[in-house]
Amino acid sequence: MADLAEQNATPVWRTRLNDASDRFKSLPNNKKILFLVALAALFSVIVGAAVLNRQPSYKILFSNIADRDGGQVTAALQQMNIPYQLGDGGTVSVPADKVYDARLRLAAQGLPKAGGVGFELMDNQKFGISQFAEQVNYQRAIEGELARTIEAIGSVESARIHIAIPKQSVFVRDQQQPTASVMLNLFRGRTMDQGQVAGIVHLVSSAVPNLPVKNVTVVDQDGNMLSKLSDKDTAGMDQTQLGYVRQVEDGYVKRIESILEPIFGQGNIHAQVTANVDFSEVEQTSESYRPNSTPNPSATRSQQIVERLGSGAANAGGVPGALSNQPPSSASAPITLPPGAAPGTATLSGQAMGQSGALERDITTNYEVDKTIQHTKMPQGVVKRLSAAVVVNYRKMPDKTGEVKPTPLTAQEIQQINNLVKETMGYNSQRGDTLNVVNAAFADAAVPVTMQEKVTDYLSSNASSLIKYALLTIAVLYLLFGVVRPIVKDLVKPQDAVKKGPDGKPLTDAGGRLLAVAGDDEAGTAAAGAGGKAVAGTNPDGTPESPKDAQMRQYNLNLEAARELVKSDPRMAAQIIKEWISSDE
Repeated sequence: MADLAEQNATPVWRTRLNDASDRFKSLPNNKKILFLVALAALFSVIVGAAVLNRQPSYKILFSNIADRDGGQVTAALQQMNIPYQLGDGGTVSVPADKVYDARLRLAAQGLPKAGGVGFELMDNQKFGISQFAEQVNYQRAIEGELARTIEAIGSVESARIHIAIPKQSVFVRDQQQPTASVMLNLFRGRTMDQGQVAGIVHLVSSAVPNLPVKNVTVVDQDGNMLSKLSDKDTAGMDQTQLGYVRQVEDGYVKRIESILEPIFGQGNIHAQVTANVDFSEVEQTSESYRPNSTPNPSATRSQQIVERLGSGAANAGGVPGALSNQPPSSASAPITLPPGAAPGTATLSGQAMGQSGALERDITTNYEVDKTIQHTKMPQGVVKRLSAAVVVNYRKMPDKTGEVKPTPLTAQEIQQINNLVKETMGYNSQRGDTLNVVNAAFADAAVPVTMQEKVTDYLSSNASSLIKYALLTIAVLYLLFGVVRPIVKDLVKPQDAVKKGPDGKPLTDAGGRLLAVAGDDEAGTAAAGAGGKAVAGTNPDGTPESPKDAQMRQYNLNLEAARELVKSDPRMAAQIIKEWISSDE
């Protein structure tokens, strides 16, 4: 009774724990080892995953760094106790929260040096150095300083400069000019316009004596020529002129869109303008003469009058015939006689003449000729013709049901747009300008992203991380459900309340009490009462069975349990037999 009371006072969890401990002790050694190894592996996987997730994410500190600079940078990071990782292509990565701190501290030490040295190379000159070595060091210093200066440009990640300085000659005809080559490594997605390239060319040219601009070559990391030998490209087009044309076209486009966007909204107007610009330079000189005008408004340049007085009657002259025998004509100009003079007795000079005298007079007048000399120089960059195309989106208007739908514009609205654009662009039909306004429905710019696309994008961008975590999860699940769970289930499962006989009925004594309490059958034995001996029961007819019958019944039960064990777990049965054979008993 006291034992029963003590057993009832023991908590259930303690009973289960003691029972699990007894069961674990009774397990074979191979199962014990397998269980402990599985627990250790499971613990290691969990701890490793936690530590892996707690590791800081690394960001790139420097990329494409030279080997010499990489060694100096890593040595400095070790002194600063900053962890780092080395990647392909000369990449050095540090924890994300220490990137900017590491850059500032390395910059204070002058690292990295971009693979070159500057004028600090001249600080420690050796005594007795040759002139050639001194010249080489000076050239290296100039190249390093120019590379550092060019790397300060925002689009340039790194730069290398090679300067070729020819040996000077005492003969002028044999003198050669220096040349320079600049190799730029641009940041990904960055470009350089012609203005920036020209700035680099002039920078290098100004830093080296007697280096002309045309002798500086600039290329990028892909080998593309950035500098041109002249302002014209391979097609013979002037880059400045092409830039001016684009500027003119963009100006017209902005003017058209700025006047229409307040009416139709931003993004509902698209315009394109093509300008035909004349860059020909024409100089013209013309000299023109007007037709002769009447004498009165004309300017007299010179006039000569000749008078001759004859001594007798006029003699006939000329070719004999009817025309020479005609009487003299009347005077062509009026003759003013002096006062008191009789007709025919005075000359133009006022001298008196006889009755028989004859007057001859010749007048020669020269007039100025009208002449116009015109020198005309036509300006460059004159717009000869404009072609504009404007596309207007449909209006979004609610229908009868209240749903907003695209609605085309009316003919009157399109005509208004036509008039506005013509006034904006300075439409001139005489020079052949054209304009085309089209009203059409725009395609939706924002296409909804489906869930499948989102999942696909996430899987493609995080494939490595997902594979890593999937493998860890599979390992944990296998250890948990494939190894640990079956063993733990066997340890904590409750024992059978009674041991049943071959007929499936519980075994009882003469008083009807349950006698045979089952133990752990995995080892092939069962507890049959106290001390492990078979307890006598009753026969089917109610008479008490003999001890021999009880032993036989217990043997049959043990044999049946052993058979069941062999069927359910042959490996365990083989291990038990192996332990029996290897035991000393």
